[in-house]
Amino acid sequence: MNAPAGTAGYGDAAEQLAVQYESVSFAEVHRELLHHYPAPPAAVLDIGAGTGRDAAALAALGHRVVAVEPTPELRAVGERLHADVDIRWIADALPGLPLLLAEGERYDLVLLTAVWMHLTPAERPPAMDNLAALLTPGGRLALTIRHGPTPPGRHMVDLPPEHTTALAATRGLRLLHRSSRSDLHGRGGVHWTDLLFEQPR
Repeated sequence: MNAPAGTAGYGDAAEQLAVQYESVSFAEVHRELLHHYPAPPAAVLDIGAGTGRDAAALAALGHRVVAVEPTPELRAVGERLHADVDIRWIADALPGLPLLLAEGERYDLVLLTAVWMHLTPAERPPAMDNLAALLTPGGRLALTIRHGPTPPGRHMVDLPPEHTTALAATRGLRLLHRSSRSDLHGRGGVHWTDLLFEQPR
């Protein structure tokens, strides 16, 4: 698999990023969205799972979790840190997700935490097509999107949330939740949007 542009800068910094990612909890990051998530056991897909913080927390709750991470170094750290948790790891990437789509599985909850802003405007429509195709009827898609300055060596595109909600709407996904929050790491100029969509039943 060719490395997507959005993964630039993550492999070399995997160990440092693991410390950063794991320093905040799943509950803190998803505080505004948690009450929308299905009760266990549900089929959960964590795309851009990083070091597996969210995947591990969801698996510990009793969900069946698949973690997708295109950066080998992050995936290796995640497999090591959360070796005691039942997570199935896959090396795949947006917008195409060819390996995942070939499996034909559908999910009750799909997470993209700090992932969507790595996609270019041209990549987002096919990515949204594939995300919608991965949801069960009534399945939910949760996006946590970063806004603000791009760190050196990274690739991010900061678009207003309305761009994403419009893309989702044209695919029949219903917006259930939208909120904004400050950065949990206190980085200047950085803030986040939480979006949650539902596939019609």
